[in-house]
Amino acid sequence: MQVLADPHSETPDEWLEFAGTSTVRPLMDRRANVVEFEVSGPNGSIEALNLRLYEPQAQRWSLTFVNMRDGLLTPAVYGGFRDGVGEFYGDDQLGGRPIKVRFLITRPSQDKARFEQAFSADGGTTWETNWIAVDRRVRR
Repeated sequence: MQVLADPHSETPDEWLEFAGTSTVRPLMDRRANVVEFEVSGPNGSIEALNLRLYEPQAQRWSLTFVNMRDGLLTPAVYGGFRDGVGEFYGDDQLGGRPIKVRFLITRPSQDKARFEQAFSADGGTTWETNWIAVDRRVRR
């Protein structure tokens, strides 16, 4: 996994490397799931949860992330899957400034999923990718 060290800054792009596990647990007849996320690397570790809920009335999913370091939920991103690609959008803040958040999910193969997060400080005209993770399924 790669994380941009300082998104939307004037400093040159520095990517931090992490490795670890994501464990997905389906809930409520697969209308929800939770991801337990634990990675580490030379620059530290990240422990997090991602709660994914399906809203049948809106026919969309919401994804809400919490970093266990501070225990705070981020604002959710909302969307769904079309032609095998998941696209999710929401609003957040970075350094006290409003930003747009885009989260993409693709499946390069049956046992692999790619997750990519990007921020936009200009209302979605341009995007800066700041998080890339590729998960590989471990069969038990």
